Amino acid sequence: MLVKDKSFNLFIPQSAIQARIAELSKQIAQDYADKNPLFITILNGAFIFAADLIRQIDIVSEITFVKFTSYESMQSTGKVDQILGFDDDVFQRHVVLIEDIVDTGLTISEIIQELKRFRPASLEVVSLLTKPSAFQKDVHVRYVGFEIENKFVVGYGLDYDGYGRNLQDIYIVDEH
Repeated sequence: MLVKDKSFNLFIPQSAIQARIAELSKQIAQDYADKNPLFITILNGAFIFAADLIRQIDIVSEITFVKFTSYESMQSTGKVDQILGFDDDVFQRHVVLIEDIVDTGLTISEIIQELKRFRPASLEVVSLLTKPSAFQKDVHVRYVGFEIENKFVVGYGLDYDGYGRNLQDIYIVDEH
């Protein structure tokens, strides 16, 4: 698979992604039954994951969106910029952040710190992918779709310079 100027190989097929989302949504619905959680989706990458996840969570809940950026091309810049901020009141709410991937942990760590200032009742993270070997911050991701190695991936919302988000599967960069 060619995305922009890089070759990628199939890594996680859509069927495996959907099966894991079904498991995650069931667990989240059990954990948050009767709590009316507020799901905060981190744009742009998590929008596809969030849509599939939230449609399977059969409890009363709300969803909103924020946008931060810390990537340029295939590298984390190490700097987190807020583009679209928090609109909803999170005070004493059970908040679940929906992220596509946690790799360095810098972005999610900064978002968590920002949200804690508003004193939510609880704050957890669900991420489709994590790269524990790339963590530069000590972050706790309660709900993990897949732990992966520290390689660049695209598809299912994840992009390479804006390209590849629309792919139904997840692909890993071909380093050869």
